[in-house]
Amino acid sequence: MPLSEHEQKLLEQLEQQLNAEDPKFARSMDSEGSSSRASGGVSVRYLVLGIVVAIVGLAVVLAGVATKLIVLGVVGFLLMGFGVYMATSKGSSRKGRGGEKSRGGRPTSPQNQSTLMQKLEKKWEERGGLS
Repeated sequence: MPLSEHEQKLLEQLEQQLNAEDPKFARSMDSEGSSSRASGGVSVRYLVLGIVVAIVGLAVVLAGVATKLIVLGVVGFLLMGFGVYMATSKGSSRKGRGGEKSRGGRPTSPQNQSTLMQKLEKKWEERGGLS
């Protein structure tokens, strides 16, 4: 479903604010979005690997049903679930976890750090919400 004109303008404003506040992050998001991610932000590698694991899990479930081994069926079901989880996850990037440093070289504390979503929510509330 396409965005309305108002939503497109809001999206453009958010992109401009992101570029103004943190251009390095905005560039990294652009490069990740265009090269290694499918539409929706899901990693192609995890998508393919998840599908393969889910298919193997399905085969194990069918083998469990054919041999009437409940344990084999449960293991196959767990494999299928894990495969679906992998296929739908965005992939874990360990780059930004823990030990982040601010521009001054000092580690940032969670108290001093305001997330992008918190800033956006604050600005949204200041504008009056869905008016």
